Amino acid sequence: MLNFKGKKGEEVARTLISACLWNDSVESKSRAYGVSPQTVRNYVEEQGVEVIEKLLESARKISLKVLKGVNEIDLSIDWTTKTWYGRPVGGLGSSEEGNSWNYATATTKFNGKVLLLAFVTQVKGMTKEEIVKALVEQVVAMGFKIRLITLDAGFYTVDVLNFISQFKYIVAVPAGDVKVYEEFDGDYTTNSKRHRRDEQVKFRLLVYSKEKVRRKRKTLVYFARATNLDLSKREVLDLYNKVRGPIEASYRNIKAFLPFTSSTKFVFRTLIFVLALVLYSLYTIFKGEVGREEFRLLLILLFPDLFNPENFTFNLVETLIYAIDLFLRR
Repeated sequence: MLNFKGKKGEEVARTLISACLWNDSVESKSRAYGVSPQTVRNYVEEQGVEVIEKLLESARKISLKVLKGVNEIDLSIDWTTKTWYGRPVGGLGSSEEGNSWNYATATTKFNGKVLLLAFVTQVKGMTKEEIVKALVEQVVAMGFKIRLITLDAGFYTVDVLNFISQFKYIVAVPAGDVKVYEEFDGDYTTNSKRHRRDEQVKFRLLVYSKEKVRRKRKTLVYFARATNLDLSKREVLDLYNKVRGPIEASYRNIKAFLPFTSSTKFVFRTLIFVLALVLYSLYTIFKGEVGREEFRLLLILLFPDLFNPENFTFNLVETLIYAIDLFLRR
């Protein structure tokens, strides 16, 4: 999984894993293993793309093991942004200043576990439709039939709606875009100025309100959903929350395993995020049995070789996949 080639490959791998488990700085951990921070950066920048692919394959393998025998799934798509403060870097996602990276994932919930199925990094110039297509294609290639797709308001565009119309879907809609500020359940057609009339999308629009207190004054705030489901309004709203809600918690847990680094290289930042994602994928298998911090300590105790400079025999994913297999047979 983290098989870096070269004399210092083992030390580099050990540094990265250790930084994730301790939620520490990569640069700080590198010194503990007799390798300079620049050496770690060089290895990742030269070999990172291949290692990232192996990490993602490991995460998918874990999810497939849990979903064995499942053919149809509900899919939740969202992205998270990781921002840093320092020298801007060009070519990134939604940040023109280059101070953030965006990562999009597709997940499903099964038996209380939020499982990663697909991953993509958003780079500058990549459209929302391209992100959704890439994620859906990865999921379909795994052999799953998509029963329902849920997306948040950031994906509300005509192109995305046109693409996902082949599935059952629920999409959050900015109320300001549809300009409906009352309880509503009816047909709606987009009116995007960037698209021709025959390219507009017709869908069922649901609008609901919530009372919020702002500066000691109660006000109504309106929320909207686009869907093609033939269910009651309440059922659609509840289903959206049920399918999409867990992905937010998954991002918080992923970032709990994310180490710190001063590197602003795209491949470096992506690799440590994906590594944290793999550790989260392992954690979600045991969620309910142990808490996140207990899981972190459990890994540290299970793999003392990771912290023994004289005996490095670390093989985390293969070992834990075997353990997961035994766990699921209980």
